[in-house]
Amino acid sequence: MTFRQALALPKSNLVLAGVLLMLLGDFMFALNDAMGKWLVENYSVGQVLLIRSIGAFVILGPMIVKQGLGPLVEIERPGLQVLRVVLATADTAFFYAAVAYLPLADVMTFYMAGPIYIAALSHFFLGEKVGWRRWLAIILGFCGVVIALRPSSASLSWASLFAVVGSLSFAITLILSRKLRATSDTTLVTWQTIGALLMGGVMSVADWRPAPAVDWSAMLLLGVVACAAHLMITRALKLAPASLLAPLQYTLLIWAVVFGIAFFGDYPDTQILVGSGIIVFAGLFIFHRQKVVDKAEPETVPTSVH
Repeated sequence: MTFRQALALPKSNLVLAGVLLMLLGDFMFALNDAMGKWLVENYSVGQVLLIRSIGAFVILGPMIVKQGLGPLVEIERPGLQVLRVVLATADTAFFYAAVAYLPLADVMTFYMAGPIYIAALSHFFLGEKVGWRRWLAIILGFCGVVIALRPSSASLSWASLFAVVGSLSFAITLILSRKLRATSDTTLVTWQTIGALLMGGVMSVADWRPAPAVDWSAMLLLGVVACAAHLMITRALKLAPASLLAPLQYTLLIWAVVFGIAFFGDYPDTQILVGSGIIVFAGLFIFHRQKVVDKAEPETVPTSVH
């Protein structure tokens, strides 16, 4: 079934497809994060970012050929496109900089504020309706993030600051993706990848390290996984309201804990678990309220898909 055929389905089916794509994309992002943490322990952020971006073209290459170069140049709202590329690149770079020094689950707790920003800002910038019950859930979710962060002098480290700035960049990138939903997925992710490639090239000049074939392969694979996740989430944002999809980002915290234990031996403490539980509860409540109220405006479902 093509995406144009999918448009003939009821709106609820489109929203469900968006939800499933977001969940799968989040899982792949978590896998990408774990791989990235392993790599930046031995290589510079710039080097990983550069090779990762080259690897992404394994997926993007055929898509660009199929689409043609025209849509890459003739884009809607160039100013917002440039801003999105800058913020998406900052998100990735700051995340890798943070996980180089902090446990994966700790960094992800900072990123859990991102979906909260989205759910709140989508009301003001996207015109999506968020009722008072969901506002309370957003506040509750933010409290869960604060608990999981274990506020202390450690929270003021440069690594923590990297994670905070990265999470803000991540949140605004998703909102801009929603604003630019008339732009094809291929175009959005291609420019985002080019931005990361250029930034990685500049950053890696001062710290380039030789690597065995297995590590080069891992960096390239990192790009493939990240690109697939980007495409899934970009498509999801075109099929369902941002205020509905935002809470599903909380699953990243769950995967971060699982991968942290499995690959790095990082076990979350009681405060992390309590905070995570609150965050997940708040996210699931927002998801439930969206289903109950079901007052999404018609324009939250795309009228055309490229």
